[in-house]
Amino acid sequence: MSNERRRYDAGFKAKVALEAVKGIKTIAEISSEYKIHSSQINGWKKVLQTGTVSLFQEGRNHREESRNDELVDRLFSKIGQLEVELDFIQKKDSRYLWRRPGS
Repeated sequence: MSNERRRYDAGFKAKVALEAVKGIKTIAEISSEYKIHSSQINGWKKVLQTGTVSLFQEGRNHREESRNDELVDRLFSKIGQLEVELDFIQKKDSRYLWRRPGS
C-alpha cells in the first residue's frame, strides 16, 4: 500500500458529502464504495452542512459588490472627465493671464 496522500477535487468531495447528507446509503456503504475513510466523509458532510448557509449569504453580498463595482467604475470615469476638463481650463486660463492688456 502506498503512503502517498490522495487528493480529491471539490466536485468529488461535494458529491460524496451530498450522498452522506441524503442518507440513502450509510456512511459505511459510501466509505467502501469510494474507498475513503468514514471520518473523512463525516468531515466533508459537516463542511457541507455548515457551508450551505454562507452560499445564500454570499449571493446577496455578490450582488451588492457588483453594484458597488459599477458605482466605483462610474465615479472613476467621472473623476477622469473632470480632471481633463480642469486641465483644459487651467491651460486656457494661463494663456489669458500671461497676455498683456491691449496686445
